[in-house]
Amino acid sequence: MAKVLRPIGHEDRLSIVDHLDELRSRLIISGVVLLIAFGLCFWQNNTLLNVLNRALPATPATSSNHISGLAGDTVKERRGLELMAQGAAALAQSSKQSLADRVHYQQLAQGASQAASSLPSTTAKRLPITIGVGEPFTTTLTVCAYFALLLALPILLYEAYAYVIPALNPEERRVAVPVMMAAPFLFMAGVVFTYFVVLPAAVHFLQGYNSDKFDILVQAKAYYTFEILTMLGIGLAFQLPLGLLALQRIGAISARTLTRNWRYAIVIIAIIAAAMPGADPVTTGLETLPLVILFIASIVLLKIADHRAAARAAAELSSVGDGLETS
Repeated sequence: MAKVLRPIGHEDRLSIVDHLDELRSRLIISGVVLLIAFGLCFWQNNTLLNVLNRALPATPATSSNHISGLAGDTVKERRGLELMAQGAAALAQSSKQSLADRVHYQQLAQGASQAASSLPSTTAKRLPITIGVGEPFTTTLTVCAYFALLLALPILLYEAYAYVIPALNPEERRVAVPVMMAAPFLFMAGVVFTYFVVLPAAVHFLQGYNSDKFDILVQAKAYYTFEILTMLGIGLAFQLPLGLLALQRIGAISARTLTRNWRYAIVIIAIIAAAMPGADPVTTGLETLPLVILFIASIVLLKIADHRAAARAAAELSSVGDGLETS
């Protein structure tokens, strides 16, 4: 196993059978890691579902006048019972009351408090609904599978890198290592940004739009799919600097190219954001903003890379000139 986990050197020579054997071993390792991650996620599936449910509004939208009226009556009843409990508790503590009256007032305060707490809370967290007998189970499995993939991503990337590394020369390897290390961090940054910034605003906008005209129910499968695909899409979009850096390495673009065509790049970024899940104006705007920032950061990175490449070329030219003069 240690031999499998160790990347093969660029100078090593392997037969086709050895390559297939290594590929099989790395696929087995990746599969085992995914199974372990899935087991952990399934063990904590309630926590994961609570994490995804966080973006739902804490109070139900006023989806119909009847439901709104019931919610208002419940609030009034709860408030009345709470005031009754407070008044009875104050009388129970009054020295002007007889001992028997204070006992009765204390019992009244406890009863009113219990009655108020037994009323349904209108500020409870909304939960998505399921349709069908098996949907709660299958939806839970789907959520666990996505989280398992996210949890195992660093090891999966390492296994892919360790398999590909023999084909790269030392110069290419020097570029590939930082890219492979930065990819999961950028992906996680996109997921975290989506979870804390994009999803709450998007769900609030979409659930609140014309909420007085619809009886709004959130289906679990559609809701979790929207969340997961949005996080996945923005996480992949956060790989923009790495993609532009790869194009710069093969000579397709440069920092000057991006600077000169920034208007077209903004339009392309807006199209990409609109093509992501949740094509409403709030979600699209929140998806476009970080991509524009990453594009600007990519220009800076490419300028640094171009400067270093020019310095290396000048150094090589200088060494060649010195060699010619010596000869």
